[in-house]
Amino acid sequence: MAAKEPANFKIAADNRRARFNFEIGDTYEAGIMLTGTEVKSLRTGKATIAESYVSVDRQGEVYLVNANVPEYLQANRFNHEPRRPRKLLLKGKEIVRLAHAIEREGMTIVPLKLYFNDKGRAKIEIAVARGKKLHDKRETEKQRDWSREKGRLLREKG
Repeated sequence: MAAKEPANFKIAADNRRARFNFEIGDTYEAGIMLTGTEVKSLRTGKATIAESYVSVDRQGEVYLVNANVPEYLQANRFNHEPRRPRKLLLKGKEIVRLAHAIEREGMTIVPLKLYFNDKGRAKIEIAVARGKKLHDKRETEKQRDWSREKGRLLREKG
């Protein structure tokens, strides 16, 4: 079998804290509706999605809420609002699945990373997630520390 080519995309924003605070379930790739200055600002890589979340409204539309895309400095009066809600582009069945997970199962939808794919289109990876309890977070930290220590021990022994 031929080796798989590495994905050719540039990450604009990453939500590393989400994997610590939530148990990640199904993941989806969604398009995101942006204005021109937002795209230029994202390409600089200064956006943050750490405190943002995804909501589904009654009309069946999905929005990214509270994501910070800073203003593009060269855009003067045609600039965008940094924390405006941005519409996400998903298929109908995916929207229904997300809405069902929020309403029935008490889960939340968190953004994991915002990136540009190989065609240059802005995409966002979102996941249906359940919040971790404090003891789950401690267990995750113990596992991470142990794997780090195990790697050190193996390197020392050769």
